Amino acid sequence: MALIDSYRNSKISKQRELASLNSEKAKEFVKLSDLNKKINSASESIKRTKIVSTVNSKMKEIERYNKNIADTNKKIADIESKIAKKEKEIFDYQTKIEKEQSNLDKKRNAEAEKITKDQERSLRNINSTLYLHDKLHRNTLNEIKELKNIPEKITVLFLASNPIDQVQLRLDEEARSISDMIRKAKLRDSVKLESCWALQPMDLLQALNDFNPTIVHFSGHGSNEDEIVFQAQDGTAKLVSKEAIVQTMMASSENIRLVFFNTCYSRNQAEAVSQFVDATIGMNTSIGDEAARVFSSQFYSSIGFGHSVGKAFQQAKALLMMEGIKEENTPELFIKYGMNSNEIILVKP
Repeated sequence: MALIDSYRNSKISKQRELASLNSEKAKEFVKLSDLNKKINSASESIKRTKIVSTVNSKMKEIERYNKNIADTNKKIADIESKIAKKEKEIFDYQTKIEKEQSNLDKKRNAEAEKITKDQERSLRNINSTLYLHDKLHRNTLNEIKELKNIPEKITVLFLASNPIDQVQLRLDEEARSISDMIRKAKLRDSVKLESCWALQPMDLLQALNDFNPTIVHFSGHGSNEDEIVFQAQDGTAKLVSKEAIVQTMMASSENIRLVFFNTCYSRNQAEAVSQFVDATIGMNTSIGDEAARVFSSQFYSSIGFGHSVGKAFQQAKALLMMEGIKEENTPELFIKYGMNSNEIILVKP
């Protein structure tokens, strides 16, 4: 078990113990209330009687109740001392968790920098090989001819929906990670990231018309009924069917070359939309927050280095495996009939 998981488990255990102590304290306060009621009742009895024996009996009861109150107050004080100690233990574990998380983040950043350097080294080796072989040289000339049709700059449209009545996703972290990886890419000036948050159905066509994107990226929830979860005006979930998404992409596909569904159960949407755009990516089952973030950010990093869609897809899967995230088989790539994923290049080298 990772150290941070051990700290989290210990914190949860201490929180349960704290809850138990607070419950015990509440019960003691109930006892105090009952004892005070009994004292008041005995006092009223004394006022109503003139029988000496009855008065003496009630006085003894009051004395006994006061002793019980003193004992109960002592017990409450002891419980409060334990509560204070438990709260300090919880605070200490939270401090350890935050420190360990910081160490893990630094380690991941270092690994990401290393991967970027490895990719640059690999690209240099490939270019060197191209110049050494005549056949590859001819292929390069053909590729250059194709690249003339690639725009100088592409736009990635990040569409996010995180309704208030659904499990909250870390979409802001995904967007930040994608932005960071694009910024680190060799051809970063050729890729522009635009975003549209709290996506409502009316926003989709508006955003497509406003930004005229090359890549459309959906991030959020999906259903196992081939629907994407948008937001209604009150912030709650609004389901949009696969057919509606396909119709929208068909009506807007003139400049769109890739649609990325980074949502659960989106395989069928991706396959259907691939009839109208060069490439699509969808998920064949549910996908975790971390897997979605790592896969998408590495995919756009590779695109930003001028790699083909096919190579970017494989590199993104490779990073999931290197990170130990066992979801590398969840993303699926679909290519328009008659096209080759390794020949689809979105950013001009």
